[in-house]
Amino acid sequence: MTGLRELVVCSLEPWDDVWRRNQFFVDALLSGNGALRVLFLEPPADPLHDLLSRRQPALPRLRRLRPDRRLLAFRPLKPLPRRLGGGSDRFILRQATWAVRAVGFARPTLWVNDLTYAPLLASTGWPSVYDVTDDWLLAPLPAREIARLTGLERIALAHADEVVVCSPALAASRGSTRTVTLVPNGVDADHFRRPRQRPADLPAGETAVYVGTLHESRLDVDLVETLARALPSVSVVLVGPDSLEPDSRRRLDAHENVRLLGARPYEDVPAYLQHADVVVVPHRVTPFTESLDPIKAYECAVVDTPTVATPVAGFREHLGAVTVASAEGFADAVRAALSRPPTPAAVTVPTWDERAAEFAAILARADGRTVGTAPTAV
Repeated sequence: MTGLRELVVCSLEPWDDVWRRNQFFVDALLSGNGALRVLFLEPPADPLHDLLSRRQPALPRLRRLRPDRRLLAFRPLKPLPRRLGGGSDRFILRQATWAVRAVGFARPTLWVNDLTYAPLLASTGWPSVYDVTDDWLLAPLPAREIARLTGLERIALAHADEVVVCSPALAASRGSTRTVTLVPNGVDADHFRRPRQRPADLPAGETAVYVGTLHESRLDVDLVETLARALPSVSVVLVGPDSLEPDSRRRLDAHENVRLLGARPYEDVPAYLQHADVVVVPHRVTPFTESLDPIKAYECAVVDTPTVATPVAGFREHLGAVTVASAEGFADAVRAALSRPPTPAAVTVPTWDERAAEFAAILARADGRTVGTAPTAV
């Protein structure tokens, strides 16, 4: 891709070792365009919340992520809780525009994934893309937060030059009022198929491994407990960032065969999937999870380890590579998978480079240029 020179990414996640859609796309965009510079806006530092949670307070920062200075990340400051009014969000927006000027951007293209930054779509006049990867309006969030996000999404849908969604459910809901473009997720199959050594912290004996963010909006904690009780000789290993409520964490810690290992770098994730005896995806089936296109579904599809998932969006589409079971039959399906030998993965799934090329065409279209063949709008 040529032409695009300045890109501001308003991300729901930080730039860290746990790679997500935003990072895969940005990496591919930078590799394909030597003139591109990217400012990656991370979630704001919230030192007051950190102190109340007895964590080391995070602080605002501007950092260089590549030696050539083509990728910078800025973490703004959230000074006060949102329940005290909109002042914190307005301050975050002012910090974002300061960072854009500080890195020397003149007229960047704006890629909004975090709705906090939706007002910039209306106020700056920059070319823009609203990238919808989760339907947070359906998430189990407080009513005040749902109201905030609803208002911000009205702004995003009204003012973004292009709207991208990652799942058919999002295409249906967001496409009811305007044109949207479906760009699902992908996978680096070679990364997940290259043989790795067994992780030192993977328990001995049979293991059922889950890889993903631990959060009640996705993870069915009751089902994890049911699985642990049904298969006491199997270690149920949860690998990923821990965003569980304290009560959920206490419940899981009470089971001797449940292990919470925490987040692991993207580089190390394939080893856990390869050396598991079975990969499990005990997700809740809700309107919110129906809006998702889980990256882990693509990753599970390209490894040889058997996978058992609840019937959620993303995994239903990979029935040739994944066993789908209801919550009631989940433990039995895992037990059956443990008794079968692994079979080589035979599915072909789109790569991150292919998906990034589709996204690049949309960014160019928003900026008034046409590059290659744009994906089909829905």
